[in-house]
Amino acid sequence: MLSRNAMVWDTSPEIVNLGTFHLPFPVAIWGIIVAIIAIFYSYPKIIPEEKSQQQSSTWKFWGLIISAFIGGQLIFLIFPSPEIQQIGPIRFRWYGLLFASSFVIGSFIMHHMYNKAGFTQEDLDRLLMFIIVGTVIGARLGHVLFYDFQLYLQNPLEIIKIWNGGLASHGAAIGILLAIYFYVKKYEKMSFFWLADRVVVPVSIGGALIRLGNFMNSEIVGQPTDLSWGIVFARRPDLSMVPRHPSMLYEALLCLFIFAIIWYIYKHYENRPPEGAMFSMFLVTLFGGRFFLEYLKHQQAAFATGALNMGQWLSIPLVAFGLWLLFRKVKWSTQIDNKNLK
Repeated sequence: MLSRNAMVWDTSPEIVNLGTFHLPFPVAIWGIIVAIIAIFYSYPKIIPEEKSQQQSSTWKFWGLIISAFIGGQLIFLIFPSPEIQQIGPIRFRWYGLLFASSFVIGSFIMHHMYNKAGFTQEDLDRLLMFIIVGTVIGARLGHVLFYDFQLYLQNPLEIIKIWNGGLASHGAAIGILLAIYFYVKKYEKMSFFWLADRVVVPVSIGGALIRLGNFMNSEIVGQPTDLSWGIVFARRPDLSMVPRHPSMLYEALLCLFIFAIIWYIYKHYENRPPEGAMFSMFLVTLFGGRFFLEYLKHQQAAFATGALNMGQWLSIPLVAFGLWLLFRKVKWSTQIDNKNLK
């Protein structure tokens, strides 16, 4: 018998809706992409790095943006391109606010740890760009490949419509690991595991905030339950109006628990934990917990083999890698000397 005293969740996922803005002229989508690429490659050459010259280069910065945009649009006056004639409706959602907040809070945490290791704000800014790109691209492609591949195979343009939702945490994990790898390879100031140990600290906080955003969106809901804390998700008409496990909140609590564990390790070793200790603990606890929490979730993807679903299959190799690091790689009696990193 399902509980009749269950909480009914009917809060709007939107903070504010600004409506639709109509553009004075159509804008070529491919032209915008060309402009972004041009800015990315031209910025280091046009804008000087010396602080003494930065104020005088403001006009160059805006000139680069405006000329890249105009040039990109002129190209696609000749070549065909899909166009945007309106922007919107522009909606500010709780999920977007919490997602962005995870990067802001994460940057403060990383700033603290980078300072302890003697690195500069410039080093952190470079890392942040790698992490943001890796997270967003990895999470999106993870959703495309692991959960709705056939849909996106038939409608490839839908892949770039990230505003319609569809991010996968396993894809984000892979994207972040690749971002760390390329960052370490490019700048060669620290090892992969040294950096991964510190990145997982803000990632655990970010995971909790993002799962709270999933709760605001009434997504990643659980199976029906008669427990007293079951929640009826009234904004999900595709589900029967019965109390369900708030599985996204379980994961948020799991992420906070993981944060407490790895932060304790960081402080216990006086900001110099053994390489791989925090990273391996993160992999084992997060994806090990995810494996079991998947049994409480409403099915997200059609793919399943036997008793395991997609999320569980994706968690197994990450847990196995974490266990290998934990017992074979980590030297628990050794503290890393941050002075030898640079």
